[in-house]
Amino acid sequence: METNNKNQVPDIQQTVVLNAPIQKVWDVVSTAEGIASWFMENDFEPKEGHEFHIQSPFGPSPCKVIEIEEPHRLSFTWDTEGWVVTFLLKEMGDKTEFTLVHGGWKEADAIIAKANERSAVIRERMNQGWDGIVHQGLRKAVEG
Repeated sequence: METNNKNQVPDIQQTVVLNAPIQKVWDVVSTAEGIASWFMENDFEPKEGHEFHIQSPFGPSPCKVIEIEEPHRLSFTWDTEGWVVTFLLKEMGDKTEFTLVHGGWKEADAIIAKANERSAVIRERMNQGWDGIVHQGLRKAVEG
């Protein structure tokens, strides 16, 4: 029996192993200054329930911190489309495995209002963006 919905858009997941201890990586992914150094300008505060904005190319995106488990997990809602972004950190001696998960996608043909594009198109575009942000931007901010 087929249970996989072909119209379901999968989560974006990007994983990188960084040459830095977990606390250093946590400081870069859980502070406004740190996040701005590799992602986008923001007024983030590491407090559950804190509402903040990320300055996206489409204008300010409203966000809300929904989970913090220092130094291993941070989740926030992003924009008004139902997206949830999660940063997962795993200690590996003097290195850290960092995984970004961008979930909460609508069905493939659903229109993302701000971009006026189908969810599947935006997901692919954002996956490519996250690839560069995580593998280059975050690496440079942490290891640089």
